[in-house]
Formats: sequence, C-alpha cells, structure tokens
Amino acid sequence: MPTFILMTRLATENLQDATVRRALGKEWLQKVRKLCPDVRFIAHYALLGPYDFMDIYEAPDADTAHRVSLISRAEGALSAESWQAMPYEDHLKLLDAIEG
Repeated sequence: MPTFILMTRLATENLQDATVRRALGKEWLQKVRKLCPDVRFIAHYALLGPYDFMDIYEAPDADTAHRVSLISRAEGALSAESWQAMPYEDHLKLLDAIEG
C-alpha cells in the first residue's frame, strides 16, 4: 500500500488544554477508523516547528488519503497536508530506470 505523511497544524485553542486535546485526538482517530478502515497507522509524532503533529500511515489510494485530511480539518485541525511518500530504495530504482 502507498505510504502517506499527514502534517497537521491545530488551532491554538485546541492546544491549550491537554484534556481537550486528548479527546479531540481520540474522536479524530475513531472517525478515521470508521470512515477509512483500510488505513494503517505506522507512527504519530508531536513536533516542534510549523506543524504540531505528523502521522505516517498506509492507505490504499490517494482518495483515502484525501479523506484522512478532510477528517482532520473537520475535527479541529487548522490545516492538514497529506504527502505521498516513497521508500528511498524504490526511488533509486525509478532513477535507475530513467538513466537507462
């Protein structure tokens, strides 16, 4: 399955209270599991910098990744960006094929 990276930035009011933050996170995850049952989460990180969280997950297709981003926005994210990722070895194979 393709791998995707979800970069999320939350509204300031959603970061202030740890109890609220935990509840929002649980609600988001439940909604993703219900609406995107084929998504398999690999990692979840809290970040320093322009994004608050990074999730690495596998999804069957780009439509499902879009759905995960839309759910994030609907559940309180100020912004959510999804990036498709490729293992470096696969990237090198593509590069070799192009170079002939």
